[in-house]
Amino acid sequence: MKSIKRFIIMLQFFTTIPIKQNIKSDVEDYGKGLVFAPLVGLIIGIMLTGVYYGLEPFFSSQVIFVFIIIAYIILTGGIHLDGLADTFDGLFSGKSKEKILEIMRDSRIGTNGVLAIVCLLLLNYKLFVSLDVQDVKVILILFPASGRIASLIGAGASRYARETWGLGKSFIDFCGLKEIIAGSIIYMLAFYIAFGVEGLIIAAITIVFPYIILKLITRKIQGATGDVLGALCEINQTCFLTCIVLFNGTNFIPI
Repeated sequence: MKSIKRFIIMLQFFTTIPIKQNIKSDVEDYGKGLVFAPLVGLIIGIMLTGVYYGLEPFFSSQVIFVFIIIAYIILTGGIHLDGLADTFDGLFSGKSKEKILEIMRDSRIGTNGVLAIVCLLLLNYKLFVSLDVQDVKVILILFPASGRIASLIGAGASRYARETWGLGKSFIDFCGLKEIIAGSIIYMLAFYIAFGVEGLIIAAITIVFPYIILKLITRKIQGATGDVLGALCEINQTCFLTCIVLFNGTNFIPI
């Protein structure tokens, strides 16, 4: 079945999980397969939860969250952080669209990229350790899913910014409203199961937020690239943690 094939392709592309399966695919499979991105995020989250409980008997929560962040980077191969760095290097260069895209394609990382990664990881860590909860299982499961819904929205709600082929073209050209709706249903269902009706509020925020960021980026480069999809993923995960900390502090979500 195409759905199973595309789900496996997404697992192979977005994670370092060793799936030794040679699958014949075309560019359409990548764009259409993005509908499974939130589900891939949930799988990553389940694995992060396993890391947390495996380390809980030996370390404090502050130390465990460092390991969680490291485990996340290993599980994803740092692919989205790379996109974040490239996007910030380009957007904050103060150059024209063509030069921004050229900088984003450069494999070397610049000052803005380093600062973006460091600031985001530090903020994520502080938000993790600020969680006043007894059980972080649900939060860790939903954390990567909140990033992947942003990549799905970024691909389905934009056009490809480059005139030449790039890694993100397959995703952006073949992902559309149908994939956004189907992926959002999976995503919102997960939040409803986790937090009830209140969880749908956070789900809605983390669906709207990447769309707003995407529109701001589109003003600069008239579209999106694979790097932008990665940046949206990382930024939206931080948005999710921020919402959890704020809402938990007001007892809006009883975790």
